[in-house]
Amino acid sequence: MVLKETKILTVIEDDFEDSELIYPHYRLQEEGVICHIAGKEAEKTYIGKNGVPVQSDFSFEQIQIEEYDGILVPGGWAPDKLRRYEDVLDMVTFMNNHNRLIGQICHAGWVLISADILRGKKVTSTPGIKHDMMNAGAEWVNEEIVVDGHLVSSRRPPDLPAYGKALVDKLKELKGST
Repeated sequence: MVLKETKILTVIEDDFEDSELIYPHYRLQEEGVICHIAGKEAEKTYIGKNGVPVQSDFSFEQIQIEEYDGILVPGGWAPDKLRRYEDVLDMVTFMNNHNRLIGQICHAGWVLISADILRGKKVTSTPGIKHDMMNAGAEWVNEEIVVDGHLVSSRRPPDLPAYGKALVDKLKELKGST
């Protein structure tokens, strides 16, 4: 498996969109990617908007972000909480500065806005935050998936198959194996 040495971090907080965390997590694991989940607290069970429980592997403070090849931010209402943690913003900024994968879907764009990395980027998100994305300097388009450099963005759960494929394709490209 081409991606078996690859490590991806997903950040979590309560009220994440269940499918937007679970689907990419398992899709990447199918490719051999090592997937970790980090929240404010290690080994805490966080509850999704639809009641799915997911336990964090690590706390934000325990993460050595330079060990990861990318970061995923699921949507739901969790991004409004996640963007208040400096550790999360620092991790997203690190990934951006080092051209590593950043995956965001739905309301996850709020985290990227707060990390101030969207200026000049072409992105999508849930239409509900379209103007937030544009006000942060992004070119927003209403497409199921948008890839701009190392940034992979998607709109909402019905787009998850395209999002999962784009994440895998981008990781393979970044790892030099396409």
